[in-house]
Amino acid sequence: HHVTAITGDASLNVAFYTQVLGLHLVKKTVNQDDVSAYHLFYGDDTGNPGTELTFFDWPMAGPQRPGAGTISAIALGVNGREALEWWVQRFESFKVPHEGIQMRGDNEKAVVAFRDPEGQRLELVDDEGRLKGLPWKGSPVPAAMAIHGLYAVRLTARALEPTASLLTGTLGFRQSGTYQSEQHSTVYVFEVGTGGPGAEVHLDVRPDVPFGRPGIGGVHHVAFRTPDDEEQLQWREQISRKVSSVTPVIDRFYFHSVYFREPGGVLFEIATDGPGFATDEDPAHLGESLALPPFLEPHRQEIEENLRPIVPFHLAALS
Repeated sequence: HHVTAITGDASLNVAFYTQVLGLHLVKKTVNQDDVSAYHLFYGDDTGNPGTELTFFDWPMAGPQRPGAGTISAIALGVNGREALEWWVQRFESFKVPHEGIQMRGDNEKAVVAFRDPEGQRLELVDDEGRLKGLPWKGSPVPAAMAIHGLYAVRLTARALEPTASLLTGTLGFRQSGTYQSEQHSTVYVFEVGTGGPGAEVHLDVRPDVPFGRPGIGGVHHVAFRTPDDEEQLQWREQISRKVSSVTPVIDRFYFHSVYFREPGGVLFEIATDGPGFATDEDPAHLGESLALPPFLEPHRQEIEENLRPIVPFHLAALS
């Protein structure tokens, strides 16, 4: 459904993700649990579930500390080797730190690892045209090279079994392969449904590392899709049999959410596909102004006064 990360500079975040990565800012709202912070949603042209990369703006959070119990990389899908080669050139022109095209795993999957300006670990992966996100019509990135959506997330855990057991025994995943990480640890690949792009969780088992903590340049949580409220309640009941602290269903206005922490320490969410981002904005003007759910609308003036303005600026490529 989406991955939510943390930024300490909303203005830089908007500039990078829209101007360099060519994603659509489909919703500019606030963190409903901390209305002093923006919650920025990027995605495809209409913000379809499965394409959304979102950020809380927490300038006082401090830098993230990598380690166990964290999401250590977010993988996004593009179509084909040619697209990856194009992105390498784009990263060069914008001075984005990257590792070039690497071949990963037994199936030789082409991957480009890179970082955003705050050190967020991201990857572009050849999705072979299987992700169906709609390129943003206003994107500076040509449609043929566009990012199509979320490919996978990589979790870091100190042990395989607790997280693997939840994924396979409760959430319906199956193990489908392994590969070696940059640190030569074993990463286990789990997939759900038809598998492949948009349906994978990678688990990097690192018994040698201390526990990390989310912060600027890190990830807060990952949300998995469910089509409707009825199925979400079924998932909640099933998860509650294995996990002690599962939240009630929380109405986020644009979708409904259930949260729980997996045994390795990462925060998971089950989110409904609807109602969607066009609930309170014209689809042609998504993300252009501050959107608030109805229960926060009476407090708009106070909320706006306490938000740091997002200052538009242009990121220039080098010739």
